Amino acid sequence: MNPSPRTVRRSLPWLLAALSMIGPFSIDAVFPAFPLIGAGFAVDNVALQQLISVYLVTYAAMSLFHGAISDAIGRKPVMVAGMLVYALASVGAAQSTSFAMLLTCRAVQGMSAGAGLVVGRAVIRDSLEGADAQRLMSRVMMIFGVAPVIAPMVGALLLPLGGWHGIFWVLAGFTALLALALAWQLEESHPVERRNRFAPRPLLASYLSFSRDRPFWPLLISSSVNFAGLFLYIASAPRIVRELLHLSAAGFPWLFMPVVAGLIGGAWLSGRMAERHSAEFTVKLGYALMLLASTLHLVLAWVFPMPRLPWSMLPLILHGVGVQLAFPTLTLLLLDRFPRERGGISSVQAFASLLLCSFVAGVLSPLLSVSMLYLALGASALTLSGALAWWWYHAMTRRPLDQSSAGEDPATAMQAEIVEPR
Repeated sequence: MNPSPRTVRRSLPWLLAALSMIGPFSIDAVFPAFPLIGAGFAVDNVALQQLISVYLVTYAAMSLFHGAISDAIGRKPVMVAGMLVYALASVGAAQSTSFAMLLTCRAVQGMSAGAGLVVGRAVIRDSLEGADAQRLMSRVMMIFGVAPVIAPMVGALLLPLGGWHGIFWVLAGFTALLALALAWQLEESHPVERRNRFAPRPLLASYLSFSRDRPFWPLLISSSVNFAGLFLYIASAPRIVRELLHLSAAGFPWLFMPVVAGLIGGAWLSGRMAERHSAEFTVKLGYALMLLASTLHLVLAWVFPMPRLPWSMLPLILHGVGVQLAFPTLTLLLLDRFPRERGGISSVQAFASLLLCSFVAGVLSPLLSVSMLYLALGASALTLSGALAWWWYHAMTRRPLDQSSAGEDPATAMQAEIVEPR
């Protein structure tokens, strides 16, 4: 039996929001420091890119295990240990005397950073149900979406204080304090009687059982692709701002502010709609707004081959709102496919999302960011694939996900969907 909303500490949203920032900040906050790191260790841009690649590889690999480990030993130990290891790795990075040492510390950062976000999603569903879970998930994912937007600006502000070392010292201090806050304030949400044994064979069996669940696949695709269309613009920000808009570094807010406004507005709207509308309606509205934003991007890119401000950036607001409306519900539905293995499901979702975002940043963005039209086509294709996956899931279940129009509690209706035979 899940705790009622009254038993959840008020500190939980703040702790989970802080945890969700670690992964994006670890990637984007170091971007402004690349020239200084390159000069300090006499390495070129190709070598500097490894600071991101090594981090992403270890982050993705360990994302498959954080949740499963938390299913076996509890959520709190995994989250506290993850932040402590991350803090130690950040101290090592700040004191690195060689580029190889810095790369090693980045790898350890990646191994531990995902513990907070992956396990945090499971904590939300362990602790809350229905509209309350949707509201909290929306708030946490708002911070997760906003973090990569503001991280480069924060990193740039830290450079005068201590060079590139200062960025890692701040990350170390933040995660050390966060580990202490988790140890003091976080209540264990996964009781002993619900835990599973952690071993390679049962873990593989769990992942195979996920793959045999037919609704799992469209939910995984839809939740993973959900953010990718918007992320394509975020990952392409340097080329959009400098080469397409012909602005200086001071021009980045023209792209980032619409994204932030959309994500914040979407989180607020998602919270307002949680108790008033069904899960089906919320996801459909989210994808409708994302598809509308994609259409507007296509039209504007066709009418204005050279982007114009502010018009070319305004659809990003709609896209951000749509992402925030759809993602919390998609994630909760996916977690509820396997209530006893929510940590494992969260791990798989994080792994899939990270791989897709890595592909978007490493492959699609360099190819498509030569023009706003190509970017609009790429974002539209990603968004459409997510919408089609949602339609596939809805057709597979063969009935509405939520019968709240007949007076049924949305949380109960969402729970009813879980009993679909696997």
